[in-house]
Amino acid sequence: MQKNSKLLTKLEDLPSPYKLERLSTPYKVWLYILAVIPMFIMLILMFVDTEGISFDDMGFTLANFSILAEESVLVAFYNSFKFSFLTTFICLVFGYIIAYSLYKSRLKHKGGILLLLILPMWTNILLRIEALSYLMQPHNIITNLLGIEGLDLLGTDVAIIIGLVFTYLPFVILPIYTALEKIDPSLEEAALDLGMTETKKFWKVIFPLSAKGMVTGSIMVFLPCFSGFAVPKVLGAGNILLIGNIIEQNFSNMNYNIGSVLAVVVLVLILGSILLINKIDKEGETLL
Repeated sequence: MQKNSKLLTKLEDLPSPYKLERLSTPYKVWLYILAVIPMFIMLILMFVDTEGISFDDMGFTLANFSILAEESVLVAFYNSFKFSFLTTFICLVFGYIIAYSLYKSRLKHKGGILLLLILPMWTNILLRIEALSYLMQPHNIITNLLGIEGLDLLGTDVAIIIGLVFTYLPFVILPIYTALEKIDPSLEEAALDLGMTETKKFWKVIFPLSAKGMVTGSIMVFLPCFSGFAVPKVLGAGNILLIGNIIEQNFSNMNYNIGSVLAVVVLVLILGSILLINKIDKEGETLL
């Protein structure tokens, strides 16, 4: 009875859901200012004709959507899909191998190793890309030390894929490893007791149960690859155009109407992917 009374006292001391919800108020305010309000502004700019930020002669028009039929935009969409699919596939292969190897290892400090894998994400992405672009030039610090001629990869498809994989690989490793860790060990034991080999156990038990993490990781890689512009701009050296680069160029040139049309199209794809994640992983287990 005494233990129960102490437990009730501790539960009463816990902050109420209302108090916890109040802590999220600053985040909600910034979310509306930096995300929701700009999104509604872009939705308006899609259907109007303006000169820069001047709304004096603003008028309704659907002519802005003609940009979607231009050859340069279609090529940019194609390049975005191509690089996003290739990067996602490569990240899935290497990410699963790394996550599964870590899951099966008997290391004591797996959390520390995971921390080392995601540690580069804590640094500025532009600094990492700029450093990588320097290493892709024929003459860099490594080639100078070794006295050899380096590869001139800057401005090629290979450079962009390497940069995207280097940047977003941790986004696949973490959800896959989380999904693997949530697999009940008794299921593996039962599979072996039923006469399955290690290979069959993997394909029949482990791989299907980790598919949720693979889907989450794929979307977390595909979306930033598709909509980003920093990696192709730096490593592509202006030779390869992605849809993110066209959006960035239009907004930089104050062509907000065209930029809003393209940005909203990408935004619809992103929201659709988020809905897919919520449908597959309703409790967000693989994001923990």
